Amino acid sequence: MPSTVIRRFSYRPERRELEVIFTTGRRYLYSNVPEKAVEEFRAAFSKGVHFNRYIRDHYSYRELQAID
Repeated sequence: MPSTVIRRFSYRPERRELEVIFTTGRRYLYSNVPEKAVEEFRAAFSKGVHFNRYIRDHYSYRELQAID
């Protein structure tokens, strides 16, 4: 999953939560994300473009403690 913006992401289907960790170390937890949206994100050629277009402003989120 090479991306210049997104380091990694994980999904908890039972809670419909998508955690996204950016290359800066900042972490966000997106709520009520359908599994189909995550499958499309996973399949996207450009994770950063897909994230900005289909996830960032479409689901509620909160920032988590950053990691190094």
